[in-house]
Amino acid sequence: MTSETIISIFLGIGLAASVGFRVFLPLFVLSAASYFGMWDLNENWEWIGSLFALITLGVATLLEVFAYFIPYVDNLLDSIALPLAALAGTAVMVATISDLDPVITWSLAIIAGGGTATAIKGASATGRIASTATTAGIGNPIISFFETVTALVVAVVSIIAPVIAIILVIMLLILIFSIYRKLRPKLKN
Repeated sequence: MTSETIISIFLGIGLAASVGFRVFLPLFVLSAASYFGMWDLNENWEWIGSLFALITLGVATLLEVFAYFIPYVDNLLDSIALPLAALAGTAVMVATISDLDPVITWSLAIIAGGGTATAIKGASATGRIASTATTAGIGNPIISFFETVTALVVAVVSIIAPVIAIILVIMLLILIFSIYRKLRPKLKN
């Protein structure tokens, strides 16, 4: 396995983690990076770097980000976004991984990409449900703001410095699961 392949895996995992917070934002960042020549995509996924994809993903990103600032709509979006995050996390891994056998690429994409995105989306959705229950939704826009900023930072860092992004992802997963473990007993009651 070459260093380029390892970097592409780190990029995919970083973008997949970002997908766990916002489905379209990391895809938009990847599209922009490809469109402006910052990252080469697998030949089957080069369409993500087209102008049409960039505009479409940009509009979808804006709609998604603003919709998450509406209490109760955000909970509805979470229920829809959980399976979408798994798919998008898998897709960003497949789009970015280079020089691996397709079986290994898809296995990594499903486990590392889809798994990371689903884990983060599930934990953030649980946090939003707890916020809705304890603040009647008033605290949800604050959570949405932090999720959007986190998604943007992780996506951009993934493009610019994938090695740092993988460290961020590990730290995020540790933080999210420690918060989840603290909230879990409260949510069961």
